[in-house]
Amino acid sequence: MKGSFRILTISGIEIGIHYTWLLAFFLIAWSLAVGFFPQSYPNWTRPTYWVMGVIASLFLFISVLLHELAHSFVARSRGLPVHSITLFIFGGVSNIEKEPEKPMVEFTMSVVGPLSSLVLAGIFWVFQKAATPGTPLFALLGYLALINLLLAVFNILPGFPLDGGRVLRSIIWGATKSLSKATNVAATTGQVFGWALIAYGVFQILGSNIFGGLWIAFIGWFLASAAETSRREVTLREHLSGVSVTEVMDSNPETISPDTSVEKLVHDVFLQHGRRAAPVCKNDRIVGIITLPDVKGVPQQQWALTPVEKVMTREPIYYVKLEDDLTTALKLISEHSLNQVLVLKEGRLVGLISRADIIRYLQMHQELGIAPRQKPPSAQYPLPTPPVSPPSTPHSPS
Repeated sequence: MKGSFRILTISGIEIGIHYTWLLAFFLIAWSLAVGFFPQSYPNWTRPTYWVMGVIASLFLFISVLLHELAHSFVARSRGLPVHSITLFIFGGVSNIEKEPEKPMVEFTMSVVGPLSSLVLAGIFWVFQKAATPGTPLFALLGYLALINLLLAVFNILPGFPLDGGRVLRSIIWGATKSLSKATNVAATTGQVFGWALIAYGVFQILGSNIFGGLWIAFIGWFLASAAETSRREVTLREHLSGVSVTEVMDSNPETISPDTSVEKLVHDVFLQHGRRAAPVCKNDRIVGIITLPDVKGVPQQQWALTPVEKVMTREPIYYVKLEDDLTTALKLISEHSLNQVLVLKEGRLVGLISRADIIRYLQMHQELGIAPRQKPPSAQYPLPTPPVSPPSTPHSPS
């Protein structure tokens, strides 16, 4: 996820924090410090409320992280690579790099999240029973037991892309044998659920609970948007899966040698042919790629004197193999914000496929009404886990 930074690695999985997480962390800590804890335990000092608010907020996101790790570990046990987990304002997302190809795999991956939160709620509840009532430790354990229970209940609701929505999709997928139909039903359910949250948030705002209402409405907007995005992604992958890159790629892209001047590149390739990048080859081997951003870093008066090898990108060079399908190319383009990727065979350039090539392919098939080829897609599989707000108080979101 863009705008995030890594904080640690757990069992080979990078754990990152998005900048929006800082806002969520502060808001939750603040709502606990000025609302929930003072209302529940009025005899504490103000510093105690703030310390407990910060600790409780931190443990809330640790609980979310454990929830996501449960998804990730099950995914890896089923042979699905997991690159990272990112915590952000609405919870956590697991970057599982392939879509499960069987409904039961998705069912298992999805249901383990709420189950892990339920187990955490039970653990915190048991420890609370051993703590002294009225103490900060007793309050912290009680809050974490409650919040993990709410997290489990919230995520098992059948609204895609919540875990419950993925469970619903896996069941419909297994019954209909169609991932597309299952996604449409689950995504529609998720959108309805999101709109209902937005309506409830507006109702709360009108009832003077402005902060809580805005928070609920934003969560609803996030769920509705994520459901629609997931529907579009599955439809897109359905059209691209099984389509070889050879059917769409430019099999005769313009190439240049390392000693070509930037000026000649701009006039003969970029301007004359409308390209945004050109492969740089030496003895029929790729040695780099030169793009518009590379050229923009060179003063125009220096173009004639600057060979492209001085400014070209040497690594990483993103490419697909000749036998890959379009979903692989699209994944690289999307993940790394590229305009094109190279097509290689045994290290030699055989083609180039651009974002525009994929768009033209999709537009042509849409206009002609050509049905997508039937093949299970493979792509990124995020599992968002929106956090549950603290229990309703006069000063905290509900």
